[in-house]
Amino acid sequence: MEIDETSGTVLLRTAASCYVLRLDTAAGSVHHVYWGAPLPLTDAAALPVWADHDNSFAGRYDGVEEYPVDGGARFAVPALDIRFDDGSSPLEPQTAGIRVAGEGHVVVSLRDRNRPLAWELHYRVPAHGDVLERWTELVHTGENRQEPVLLLRYASAHWPMPLRPRWRMSSVNGGWSAEHRLERSELPVGETTLSSRRGHTGHHTNPWVMLDGGQADEEHGEVWAATLATSGSWRLTVQRTAAGRAGVVASEGHEGVEITLAPGQRYVTPISVAAYSADGFGGVSRAFHAHVRHHVLSHGDELRPVLYNSWEATSFAVDEENQLELARRAAALGVELFVVDDGWFGARDDDRAGLGDWTPHSQRFPRGLRPLADQVHQLGMGFGVWVEPEMVNPDSDLYRKHPDWVLHLPDRTATELRHQLVLDFSRPDVTDWAYEWLRELVVDNTVDFLKWDFNRSFTEAGVHAGGSSARKVYVEHARGLYLLLDRLRTDFPDLRIETCAGGGGRVDLGILRHTDQAWTSDNTDAVDRLTIQHGFSQVYPSTVMSAWVTDSPNPLTGRRVPLAFRFHSAMAGVLGIGGDLAHWTPQEMEEATRLIALYKDIRPVIQHGRQYRLSDPNQSPVTAVQYVGADAERTAVLVSRPSTAFGCIHPPLRLRGLVHDARYRDEDSGAEWSGATLAGFGLPVPELPGGDYASALIRLRRV
Repeated sequence: MEIDETSGTVLLRTAASCYVLRLDTAAGSVHHVYWGAPLPLTDAAALPVWADHDNSFAGRYDGVEEYPVDGGARFAVPALDIRFDDGSSPLEPQTAGIRVAGEGHVVVSLRDRNRPLAWELHYRVPAHGDVLERWTELVHTGENRQEPVLLLRYASAHWPMPLRPRWRMSSVNGGWSAEHRLERSELPVGETTLSSRRGHTGHHTNPWVMLDGGQADEEHGEVWAATLATSGSWRLTVQRTAAGRAGVVASEGHEGVEITLAPGQRYVTPISVAAYSADGFGGVSRAFHAHVRHHVLSHGDELRPVLYNSWEATSFAVDEENQLELARRAAALGVELFVVDDGWFGARDDDRAGLGDWTPHSQRFPRGLRPLADQVHQLGMGFGVWVEPEMVNPDSDLYRKHPDWVLHLPDRTATELRHQLVLDFSRPDVTDWAYEWLRELVVDNTVDFLKWDFNRSFTEAGVHAGGSSARKVYVEHARGLYLLLDRLRTDFPDLRIETCAGGGGRVDLGILRHTDQAWTSDNTDAVDRLTIQHGFSQVYPSTVMSAWVTDSPNPLTGRRVPLAFRFHSAMAGVLGIGGDLAHWTPQEMEEATRLIALYKDIRPVIQHGRQYRLSDPNQSPVTAVQYVGADAERTAVLVSRPSTAFGCIHPPLRLRGLVHDARYRDEDSGAEWSGATLAGFGLPVPELPGGDYASALIRLRRV
């Protein structure tokens, strides 16, 4: 970080980029100057601020301000929109200075010229990283007798883009079991909003966006990206002007989710994380992957275990006997963690009852879970259980005792989805209750792992006390969840947690700060997963991407796929097994044992290495993903061909991230090439089995 005090210019440097802003005391604003490839401070201090044409119908600095507010001649999307007690909204900002808050961390202070509100813009470059973090803190500076301020929009950041003749936007869309479908399209003039109004991150899109000038590809061209680390409702608004300026406003909450700020109160927004790369979409992805591993995850240096989950084998019909039989078979395969899924508690014979009553099912586990847990541990595996702490069935003892804990308004009909309602985790008494039974569950049963699910969105959500900020639960629920997770992780430092929300409905940089991995999708079809995992990897690394090998035909799609293809698809992340092992043939068990051992061999490369997407499953008949170990000594390539056609020629795979003058040997065939040949000519696609659903794993080691 460098500051030119004469001009008020601040330059923040990441590993391969820089970001420049400037205080304009006269205008009472902070202006954006530059974001891109590195340049010297002397040049940055002399750069002009490229404002739009000044006329009586335009805001001179629209799109240029670091944190635009509602007030004055400003007509762009505001990052801060409020309502004072007299009903007025306009703010008149005044800069109040810059302070250095730590290494790579600078704070710019502003306040309203006359009204009791101040805000601080935080900028931080994590050590040895290639991303920039931003967040905002808002303070009611009035005295106790003054009225509160209502926050209507309270963004973490506005990310201004440079002038370009055109802009293209990348994001993901989809739905339950069809998450993370990558889409790239021309950004229209106007406002484009990605949002979740569901109280959680959502399956239908995800809180990130990438922008480029239309020429970038996987490894070339300039790309700018912004994300939001929040797990409640959220909103990203991308604005493009006719003059070619663009920007992203990243904010938690959606329209109508308002926060009351009383005198003396401070509100801290979530962090927005952004990255720039001149190395295309892959360069941006690798910047985010490294950031997640080193600065978001609490245990990012660990290798995730191969797990087995019982859901698709037994559904709700779990009992001690069938779980132990599955555990024995899983251990024989080389599985390291055994997870009992839904159905182990209360009166949970189906999804209509039992949520909220978190004691072992009296008929299925008459001795409790501890005997099963002990035997799983004796088999050499960790023991995990499925939980859904934020939910309750109306048919449960908890609901009959505490109907007031449910997240709905007293005079509205409580809509049931999946026969369940949502508990209000913005209430400390509710999270205290959850902590107590979770603590007891972990202690009494020596639990090593929790699969934490969340199987419905919010409806009729509001605090029972009502008032102007009654809908704050759309953001405060997630904050209560974070506090609960942190309590558990503090008390049980060896406990690991997987975030799940009907699959990928709650995956974001916020929840990952409090968990260890994510269930990517309820869709375990190995072919569908290629597309889902491609979109997931745009921001999130393989070390958090849980992927299972399940039965054929697939229980969701009915597709029949060979076991090797299913394994190769799931090896791209944290490998899990979810099939009914009681019905696997001896040949399948033998093949699975071999493939699990193979995965363990390359696991450090896949989970901790740099990822290169060699082809797009939506555009190429062959999908290939490469992983390069941190020391470039080993590389692994996963190749999948879902369908074949006569005369289809597969060009060599041009590998990346290798040392050009080094030589690499195929660990299975013994063939040897230079790094330059593998990058220039490429790695010949191995001879794949005939027919559809063919796949291969190539392992290369530096000679």
